[in-house]
Amino acid sequence: MIGDIFPSEKKEITDAKTGNTVIQLTQQGINYHFYFTENSFDSSNKTIYFLSNRGHEGTEICNIFRMDLDTGVMEQLTDDPQGVEVGHVTKTPDSELIAYISEDIIHVYNTRTKENRTIYKEVPGMKIQNISISCDKKWIGFARDEDVTSFKDGGPNYQGFREKMYATKDGRITAIRVDGTQLHDVHRDSCWLGHFQFSPDDAGVAMFCHEGPWNEVHQRIWMLDMSTGDFWPIFRQNSDDCVGHEFWTRNGDIVFDNRRGGHDGTISSTKEQVYQTQKNEKEKPYFGFAHRDGAVYRTVEMPYYCNHYYCNEDMSVFVGDAVEDIDLIVPKENSKAELIPLCQHNTTWKYQRSHCHPTFSWDGNMILYAADTDAYHDNLFLVDLKKQKIL
Repeated sequence: MIGDIFPSEKKEITDAKTGNTVIQLTQQGINYHFYFTENSFDSSNKTIYFLSNRGHEGTEICNIFRMDLDTGVMEQLTDDPQGVEVGHVTKTPDSELIAYISEDIIHVYNTRTKENRTIYKEVPGMKIQNISISCDKKWIGFARDEDVTSFKDGGPNYQGFREKMYATKDGRITAIRVDGTQLHDVHRDSCWLGHFQFSPDDAGVAMFCHEGPWNEVHQRIWMLDMSTGDFWPIFRQNSDDCVGHEFWTRNGDIVFDNRRGGHDGTISSTKEQVYQTQKNEKEKPYFGFAHRDGAVYRTVEMPYYCNHYYCNEDMSVFVGDAVEDIDLIVPKENSKAELIPLCQHNTTWKYQRSHCHPTFSWDGNMILYAADTDAYHDNLFLVDLKKQKIL
């Protein structure tokens, strides 16, 4: 129930591969942090917000919780009967506002006043994909698409991912004020839209994607003027580019993953791709840096690709989740990267919630990730880089 307090479950683990200390933050049920583009850390770096099925044990129903990182004590903030799914929650960096989707209804929860407001209910025939809060805290933006019920995505091992891409012919980017007024569509297209993210430093600009297997999407990343509806591509793709997992850096640039050579952007519980088996090993994967006008100004070649990337404040260090390990990635002046194994994650990769999605704390001193080593009990793990003097 809302307001319930749960005792700490923290324990320290010595990683068998690297000897580094990993703090397991949770041990009971399903627990995972916000999607990697929506930082779970509070800007104070003392608290995280996460999803858990506590109170609904034995089900997939997860609600929003807060954890004090020093004590490990957890507090339940929401108790929606249908819960909140992975990718359906975001917050402001200072954690004052949390916006989330439950049963295709957008809620805005104020952590200071404890007020939880319903600001939008989706119309029949459409489904909300993800949401983002503008940096001035005035707008909620979200991607929504026609409800192709026979091809739901999000099942085990990307079930229905490709089918949904081809079936969806109505995708929209929509904005609404935080108080629930001035609802309007900013952009409309004839394909599956997702990954909507407001700029961290300009409330008038946002980013979204054309969703689907990366090797079949012609142009993944798009920039959007939220006032005029103008849109333009970020990194113009060629036929051998396989692009995704784009995110905003703190200074308002964009980082994206280009796996090249026919990779489809997926990984399954077999630890292989789901939709693409032909690989061109001569083409090296890289992650790229782009300005919001779409121009790429830097690329960093990888010896092998990780499944998600995220960076610290000054972009001097990245973190990625390889098939078995969490790796620190240090870009070098020769446009290549040094990879430093941080720890083994051993996740199953079966569900979206079991994707590790490692993220940095706002001060760059900690890394948070999720893993479900037994295919059900997702848990949260933390590595304190500063305390262990890893960097």
